[in-house]
Amino acid sequence: MALSKQVFPGDVQDIQVPVIAQHYLVCGTEDCKKNCQFYCNSCHQPLCEQCRDEHHIIRENKNHEVVPYRQRIRKLPVEKCKDHPTKDIDMICENCQVAVCSKCLIKYHRGHTFDDLESIYSKNFTMCLDKIYNINQYYLPTSQDIKRDIKEDVLKLKAFMDKIRTSIKAEAESVKRLVEKAMSDNLEQANEMEETLLEKLQSQDKAYDEYNGFLEILVKEFQDYLSYDKVQNNPILLSLSEVLNIKPIPKSTEPVYPVFTAGQYSKNDVAKLLGTVTVPTTKPASRKIKPMNITSTQLKPTRKLKEADGDELEVNQKLSLSSTAKSVREYIVPGVDCVYHISVGKSGILWASDRGGNLVQTDLQGKQLQMIKTSGRDDGYHTVSLDGNLIFADRTNCSVHSIIHGKTITRFIKTKEWVPLSIHTSSLNGDILVGIRTFLKGKVARYNKTGKEIQSLERDNKVQELYSEYPHYITENINGDICVSDFNKQAVIVVNKIGQHRFSYTGQESKIRPFGICTDILGHILVCDINSKTVHLLDQDGQFLSLLVTSQKGIKTPRGVCVDGDNNLHVGDGDTNTVIVYKYLQ
Repeated sequence: MALSKQVFPGDVQDIQVPVIAQHYLVCGTEDCKKNCQFYCNSCHQPLCEQCRDEHHIIRENKNHEVVPYRQRIRKLPVEKCKDHPTKDIDMICENCQVAVCSKCLIKYHRGHTFDDLESIYSKNFTMCLDKIYNINQYYLPTSQDIKRDIKEDVLKLKAFMDKIRTSIKAEAESVKRLVEKAMSDNLEQANEMEETLLEKLQSQDKAYDEYNGFLEILVKEFQDYLSYDKVQNNPILLSLSEVLNIKPIPKSTEPVYPVFTAGQYSKNDVAKLLGTVTVPTTKPASRKIKPMNITSTQLKPTRKLKEADGDELEVNQKLSLSSTAKSVREYIVPGVDCVYHISVGKSGILWASDRGGNLVQTDLQGKQLQMIKTSGRDDGYHTVSLDGNLIFADRTNCSVHSIIHGKTITRFIKTKEWVPLSIHTSSLNGDILVGIRTFLKGKVARYNKTGKEIQSLERDNKVQELYSEYPHYITENINGDICVSDFNKQAVIVVNKIGQHRFSYTGQESKIRPFGICTDILGHILVCDINSKTVHLLDQDGQFLSLLVTSQKGIKTPRGVCVDGDNNLHVGDGDTNTVIVYKYLQ
C-alpha cells in the first residue's frame, strides 16, 4: 500500500475528522522529510524526534513548549490591530470581551483580566472538530438508524392492521353465521307452530263436516216422515221425542296466533358482538437512542504500521468511553497495608504506597522488586519521571528526591519552609508539579527537570487563595490543566497551565472528600471520593459523566488511581493491599 501524499500540519486536511487513516505528516524543519511527531507551541513548528532534540539545544528555544503533535495549540490566524497596525491581535480582555493587541492592553484596558487568544482559539477549534466528528460518527448515523426503524415500523403497522381487518371480517362472518342459524331456528319454530294450529283447525273443520252430514241425513229422514201416507205405523203419529232429537253443534275454538317480538338491539350491541378496535392507553415507549461514545479529536492514540519499503504510516485507533467499567484483573501489592497512591512506570512496573510511609516497587504479578521507607502518608507523594526514575516527596526534610536507575537516592528539589505533599511528572514536558503547604496555606509549584522552580500557583485571578493547606493529590491533563485534590476544601481544583482558575468540582448530591486523582488520554479526570466510596469520572471541563467505580464493583474503599499505558484504570484499596484493574475505554 503506497503512502498518501505529504502534507504539513495545519492544512485543511486536519478538519477531515471521520477519516480513519491520516496523511503522512512531515517535519517542518527545512530539508527534513522525517515523520512529524512533535509540535512547538511557541513557534508553531512541526518537528520530528531528532529536530525536537536539536530545537531544545538552541538557547533562544530553551523555554519553548514542545508537545506531542496531537496536543498542539492551533495557530491563531494573523490579524493586525486597527488602532496599532504593527501589532497582532493576540489577547482577549475578559472584562470587555474584545480582542486586543499588547498596546491596546496597556493603553485602554489597565487593571483588566486577560486571556491568551490563541489558547481560546485552539480550544474552540478542537471543540469544533469534536462536534463535526460526533455529528458524523454519532448523530447522523443514529438519526438514520432511527429513520430506518420508522420505515420498518410503517411496514409492520400496515401488516398488523391488515391482520386486524381480517379478524374483523372473520368476526363478522361468524356473527353472520350465528344470525343465520338463529333465523333458521326461528323460522323452523314458526313452521312447527303453524302446523300445530293447522292440524287443530283441520280437526275442527272435519268435525263440522261430519256434523253437517249428520244434519243432511236427519233432514232427509224428516222429509220421509212427511211424505208417509198411511196411518198405520205412521212415524209422525207416534212419539217424535226421540226422532226429533238433534245433536248440538260441536264446540270449537279460535286459534291463538303466535306473536313475533322483535329483538332489542342497537349498532353498539352489534359492535360488541363483532368486537372493537381501540388504541391502548399504554404510554408509547421512547425509541432507544444508543448512547454517544465520548470521544475527542484532540488526542487519539496511534500505532505505526510498517510499509513494504520500510516507511511508517500512522493509523488512528479511536478510543471512546465504555458504558461500564469492567474488572479485568487484580493483584496484591506486598509490603503495604493499603494502597493510597499508585505510580505506573515503564514496562508494567509500578510503585504503590500506604499511609505508613511504605513505598513498594512491584510488577503486575505482585512480585516485590524494591521497598523504601519514607515519611509519606495518605497523599500522592510519588511519581515516575519520563525517564522511568522514581521521584518522591520527603515531608520531614521539605525536599523532593529521585532514585536514578533504581539505586542512588538524590535530593534535587528543596522546598524550604513548605512541606511537599503531592507530586506529579508532566507527560507534556517532564516538569515536576508539587503540591506543598505551610501553616494554613497551600500552593502548587512547578519545577523543571533540574529542580529549578519556574512557576508558583497560589492565588486566582481575583487574588483569592486557590488551595487550602492540604493539596494532597495532583495530576496534569492533556491540555496542560493542573488538577488538584484539595481535601480540606472538599473540591477538585483545576487551573490552566498559566495558573488561571478554570473550575472547581465539589461533587454531585453531596460534597466530595477527594483523594487519588489522575487523567487519561481523552482528557477525562478520574478522582476518588471517600465519602461515597466511588471514583467520579469528569470531562475536561469538569462536567460529571458517571460514577466509574463503586464499592459494588470490587474495591470497597477506593483511594489511589492511575491509568497505565494500555489505558487501563488501576484502583487501590484503602483497607487492603489489593489493586483492581478496570477496562473503561474501548
